[in-house]
Amino acid sequence: MQEEVTYVTAEGMEELRRELTQLREVKRPELAQRLKEAVSMGDLKENADYHDTREQMALLDGRINHIEAILRNAVIIENDGPSDEVRIGSKVTIREEGEEDDEVYSIVGAAEANPREGRISQKSPIGAALIGRRKGDKVRVETPNGQVVFKIRKIE
Repeated sequence: MQEEVTYVTAEGMEELRRELTQLREVKRPELAQRLKEAVSMGDLKENADYHDTREQMALLDGRINHIEAILRNAVIIENDGPSDEVRIGSKVTIREEGEEDDEVYSIVGAAEANPREGRISQKSPIGAALIGRRKGDKVRVETPNGQVVFKIRKIE
C-alpha cells in the first residue's frame, strides 16, 4: 500500500520534527519508566496504573508512527511570492455573501490544518473550492450547514 503525499509548509515540517523529538526523547522515556515502576508493583491484572500507562504508551506510539509517516511522505509547500491564484500556501481573504466581516484563511496541507487558527486544508470543502480561483471570484461551497457563497477579496 502506497502512502499518500502530505503537503506541509516549512514551518509545519519543523513543528512536526520538534513534536517527534519531544515524544521520542521526553514523553516515551517517562512512560517507559512509569511502566517499569507499575510492573514492579506485582499483580498486573488489578494494577490500574499499569493498564493506564500501557494505554498511554500505545497512543503515544501511534502518534509517533503517524508523524513519521507524514515526514516520510511530506512535500514542502514552496510559497514563492504572491500569486493571483489561490494555491496551497496562499493566505486568502473571503467574505460570505450577505455578511459584513471578512474571514482570512491560510490554505495548508491536511497535516497542518487547524480551523480555529485560520489554517484550513486544501481538501476541506472551503479549501478545495478556493484552490485555483482568483481575486473577485465568487465561490459556492457545500458545507455541513448548507450551501454558502464567498467572494475572494484578497490573495497573499
